[in-house]
Amino acid sequence: MSSRARVLCTVLILVVSVACGGEPPQKEIQQARTAIEAAVAAGADRWAHEELTAAQDALKQADEAVSDRDYRLALNHALDSLERAQNASREATAKMTQAKEQADRGIGTATVTIASTRVKLKAAEGRAPARTVTAAHTAITTAEERVQEARTAYARSDWTAAGASAAAALQALSTVNAELDAFAPPPRARGRR
Repeated sequence: MSSRARVLCTVLILVVSVACGGEPPQKEIQQARTAIEAAVAAGADRWAHEELTAAQDALKQADEAVSDRDYRLALNHALDSLERAQNASREATAKMTQAKEQADRGIGTATVTIASTRVKLKAAEGRAPARTVTAAHTAITTAEERVQEARTAYARSDWTAAGASAAAALQALSTVNAELDAFAPPPRARGRR
């Protein structure tokens, strides 16, 4: 084979290998897999399901492109999967933090509202009708049960359920608080000094 033919064969091999995309992007595919695992560990299956699913689909497409020896397309899908998995991790963390903060606030607000409702009830006893007093006792008991459910859910890291239970506690007290306000003793007049 002449040197010219060898050069031509080498160029042809290079063109074919470039057209096929070179080597499979194994490193990028593994990075995408690792990022998906991290996203799942961060709770993305619950808090960022759509973005996690897109990352998993892109990884599947990368694997299919490798099977088809379209390494350039495989690389594109692997990089897309990696980016989506990282986005899913960030989104899951942000949503989880927000839900936890809302549950904290809800439990705190419900606890304070129960205490203030008790004070209002004590002040209204003897002034309010028996049905209002009974309704207030029932609402306080219900609210305490909901707060306990919220704390239990919070301990399980189920911040969505904790927030919902705390909101239910506040709802149980809202009507009775308005009724008790009508029977609050008049404010004392301040005397002159």
